[in-house]
Amino acid sequence: MLYIKKIVVGDGERTLLYRDRRFKRVLTPGVYRFFDPCYRITFNTCNLTRQEYAGQDADILMARMDDGLSEHFTAADIGSNEVGLVSKNGNLDSVLAPGSRQLYWKTPMRIDIQKISLADDLEIDTTIVKRLRQLNLLSRIAVTVDIASESVGLLFIDNRLSRVLTPGIYAFWDFQKNVNAEVIELRVQPMEVSGQELLTRDKVSLRVNLTASLRVIDPVAARTKVTKYGDFVYRELQYGLRKAVSAKTLDELLGDKASLDTDIFAYVQGRVRELGIEVLGVGIKDVILPGDMRDILNSVVHAEKAAQANVIRRREEANATRSLLNTAKIIEDSPILMRLKELEALEKVTEKIDKLTVFGGLEGVLKQLVTIKQ
Repeated sequence: MLYIKKIVVGDGERTLLYRDRRFKRVLTPGVYRFFDPCYRITFNTCNLTRQEYAGQDADILMARMDDGLSEHFTAADIGSNEVGLVSKNGNLDSVLAPGSRQLYWKTPMRIDIQKISLADDLEIDTTIVKRLRQLNLLSRIAVTVDIASESVGLLFIDNRLSRVLTPGIYAFWDFQKNVNAEVIELRVQPMEVSGQELLTRDKVSLRVNLTASLRVIDPVAARTKVTKYGDFVYRELQYGLRKAVSAKTLDELLGDKASLDTDIFAYVQGRVRELGIEVLGVGIKDVILPGDMRDILNSVVHAEKAAQANVIRRREEANATRSLLNTAKIIEDSPILMRLKELEALEKVTEKIDKLTVFGGLEGVLKQLVTIKQ
């Protein structure tokens, strides 16, 4: 018939009926006919494969839930200080931000809305974190913190320290408030201070390389009492090194570097202890002199060693002369020893003579071949 409107609603559909652009009712699966001579009736058919109602009049429909719409819709009205968790058949499916309003069609797939208050705690439960990670939603709606062993985390909410986090994995809702976490390592950390140009007390220019080891013993103090504790310790090591070097001459510095380490350690430890930082050790690695100063020191060392060698040589010569004099006195008092010395000399001479003629037999060899006159 001309003024009869026929509409068929399938099993997987719902149709909203409007008269004069005002909502009247929801049509469930079936065949319907309406007499509409003035074309006042319109329809909006929704596919239930998408349970979220996407119409622009969702807020109007939510206001009329008491008019029988609760039979067809589940309403999610999330407060400004809440987060909504939407579960389908018991499995978390999506998250509604604070202040969200959403309608869901009621289908065989059960829809549950769980509201979580942001006023109590921003931390997300571990089971929820796992599901959000599966849905690839975690990075978009939460701040995650991974704290390794021998480290701690400091949680800041709206730039105020909220709590200290022990090693583990954490996630916090990133809604309305500025959530930030910093990880501070508690293990021993090395620090190098290299290439420091300094003047000694006797105005000698040199360059010193310094190494130190430190660790954080109070992470809250290290983070809140100074902007960057690493930079602060580095500067204090520089100041301590400059102060210790300027108080010593070059000879004192080169002769006793251990005392220099002690002076620097005492200075730095007193400066950083109240900041929750402990300096475990300080050591001078290298003392580098300019080229001309190295040449001068090498000349001095060479002269000192040459003088020491000359003293030792003279002392040994004197000892040798004294020993020779004692030997001569003994030989003078003993003719037999004198003759033995003569024969030793003869032996050395004959080693270098090709042919030797002796007269008078053995007696001639012993008495006449060599004669030393007194």
